[in-house]
Order: sequence, then structure tokens, then C-alpha cells
Amino acid sequence: MMYKCLIVDDEELARELIQTHLAQLSDFELVASCASAIEASKILQQEQIDLLFLDIEMPVLKGTDFFKSMINKPKVIFITAYRDYALDGFELNAVDYLLKPITFSRFFNALEKFKAHHLVTLNSEKTIQNEQQAAHIFVSKNRKKVKIAFDNILYVESIKDYIKIHLADELITIKFGISAFEKELDTRFIRIHRSYIVNRDKITAYTKHDVEIGKIELPIGDNYKKNILDSFF
Repeated sequence: MMYKCLIVDDEELARELIQTHLAQLSDFELVASCASAIEASKILQQEQIDLLFLDIEMPVLKGTDFFKSMINKPKVIFITAYRDYALDGFELNAVDYLLKPITFSRFFNALEKFKAHHLVTLNSEKTIQNEQQAAHIFVSKNRKKVKIAFDNILYVESIKDYIKIHLADELITIKFGISAFEKELDTRFIRIHRSYIVNRDKITAYTKHDVEIGKIELPIGDNYKKNILDSFF
């Protein structure tokens, strides 16, 4: 995978050093090298940048202020000659913070960190996409396979060998074990009781003992209470 990069630093020697370091890495492409934030803003409007090397202490507009002003922020590695700016950089969720003069080994470690961050982001996006693509289930009803969108499910109730799927405007009863049905659902659903699974997005209120979906109150089972209160509430 090729990552597109942009260098923004008012010092020419600093820009040249970063460019030299980048040239040794085949999976990074330098789109442009800019001496000011104003110049860089034009590039960002024209190009999709994956990684920004941004000097903090620049005339006219500081790098941190420039980054704050961006709507669609790329990943950023802040660069400076001053250690005092480290906290500012990390508060802006920077991948890393490099002190001048930048050695290649330190530069390489920062880019490896960026690639790790990028991989986590891609995996998260794929997970969301997969959940969206599979955001429904087909169940048997009147000798037909009926499609039910997960977003329409309020909660699921178990009664012996059957489950009742409570929708906003309908109730569907099918022969299905609740534990098996739970495995077919996505992460928006949570088991609160041996007899109940609820859609997190539909919960309107809760206590330590029950959850409410509108005017409906559902109990939280003792065996599920600690896990639910710790991880959800």
C-alpha cells in the first residue's frame, strides 16, 4: 500500500531531511513539500493526504492551530525543535512527535507507528461495513423467509423453545433458541437476562435492576448484571 505524504515546515533544511528519509521507504509517496500552512492548505484541498509532517513553530500560523482548523484531518506527525510542545501534539491525537534534528531510526519508528494506526483504522472500517451489510436476518414466518432489519428490533424475548422478536409495529414468534439467535445479531445487541436480548440503540432509560425501552421495563438478570454495568452502563 502506498501512503501519500505532505511536509509542512518553514525551514528548508528540515524539509530536505524529511524528504531524504522518506526516499528510503518505498511505501511512502511525497506529494508536496511546503514552507507554510497557507501553501499546504491549497495542496490539502487538491490531494487526499494520508500522513502530514507538520512543524509546530511556524510564522503567521502555528502548526497546531493549522491542524485544529482542518475539517478532514489526515494523520499527523508533529515536528519541532522544542520539547515544550509535546503535550500540545498528543492532545491533538498525533501519531508521534519528532524533535529536530530527526534521526532516521526515530523517523522510521514513527512511520511504523503510523502504519499500525492505519491498519487499526482500516480494520475498524471493515468491521463497520460488514455489520452494515449484514444488518438484517431472515426468519421463517408463514412458510416464508421474512427479512427483519436489526434496526427495527426493540428486544428479543425467550419463551421455552421459542423466541418473540419485538419490533416497533409487529411481534414475530419463531421456534429458535435465544442463545443461538444471539449469535446471529450484531454488536448493537446485548444479553441482559437469560430470557432477554435488547437493542442498545432502543434503550431509553436504565437502573441497576432493569432497562426501559419506551414504557417497557425489562429485568437485568443477576448473572448478567456485573458485566452489563461494567461494559455498557
